[in-house]
Amino acid sequence: MPGADKSYNLRPFLLKPAGQDYLWGGRRLKDDFCKDLPMTPLAETWECSTHPDGESSAFGGAFDGMKLSDVLKSHPEMMGTHPASQSPEDAAEGHLPILVKFIDAAADLSVQVHPSDEYAAQYENGQRGKTEMWYVVDASRDASLIYGFARDMERDLLEDMLRGRRDGLEECLLRVPVRKDDVFFIEAGTVHAVGAGSLIVEVQESSNLTYRMYDYHRVGKDGKERHLHIDKALAVASLKKSTSPRQPMRVLRYRQGYASEFLCRCRYFEVERVLLNTERMRSMAGMKASASSFEVLVCTRGCGAVIGEDYCIPFCQGDTFFVPAGSDLFHIHGRAELLRVRC
Repeated sequence: MPGADKSYNLRPFLLKPAGQDYLWGGRRLKDDFCKDLPMTPLAETWECSTHPDGESSAFGGAFDGMKLSDVLKSHPEMMGTHPASQSPEDAAEGHLPILVKFIDAAADLSVQVHPSDEYAAQYENGQRGKTEMWYVVDASRDASLIYGFARDMERDLLEDMLRGRRDGLEECLLRVPVRKDDVFFIEAGTVHAVGAGSLIVEVQESSNLTYRMYDYHRVGKDGKERHLHIDKALAVASLKKSTSPRQPMRVLRYRQGYASEFLCRCRYFEVERVLLNTERMRSMAGMKASASSFEVLVCTRGCGAVIGEDYCIPFCQGDTFFVPAGSDLFHIHGRAELLRVRC
């Protein structure tokens, strides 16, 4: 019965991710982040997801082994009261409005674009669109990404390029260098691609709608070039010249045991970076989720422990916690960097 026993359902709990073996993926999520998933390459791990294409599950504790959506169906109060964090339909199915993932780009991703909520609702059976944010956990010296076009594009010219009737598409794309700790906000309709050598955390609407525009003529497991979605991509893509994205102003706020900075805030989610250092302190950093939204904690570096009145959950680089809305106060001890995501 929902909410019947809050002695355990207000505690943070670890999540076990689902994996995706897209052809551009690598091994870093296995080698550096200990993702024990039976696929090679391992391109993405969907850390906090109730999406049917890749659902995470609870790991340890009272809900061990349960799909996250089943946990939330039984305890919808965990999602919170904020309109973005719970609608009646989402609550009934245990569906979260956001999805958090790691991406290991050993090779370039396809040039792609995502639809808006309005387009997806009309043409994709009521699904969500996809606005997203990238936090760069690590990047090679020459890593870059594609962020829109270097000049205004005419639709007919772009279509000719995408269909192979003209050359020059890659020269029309705006390529931006990438460095560790960079932040990029990718609004629906922005043509984009993660470049080789980037390891990122992506926070996005809970959607798997991707319209592939161009894929460097690569072939999939079946030996054929991967399918493109040119008509849909042209229908939703912004063809205006993009300006090179500037990094947001980031101001550290210091509290006992940790510092934090806002990375991104939009109508779908907000993301904060937490720098924890309590190794030489008797006191520990205290946190709790508000009643309005659940939170997701993703450890990007270091290790530590989440500690409550009668529990202690160790974590290390790559681990992800789900924190129920209205959680009891808990403490974090260790030396680590985390992303704190909420609606």
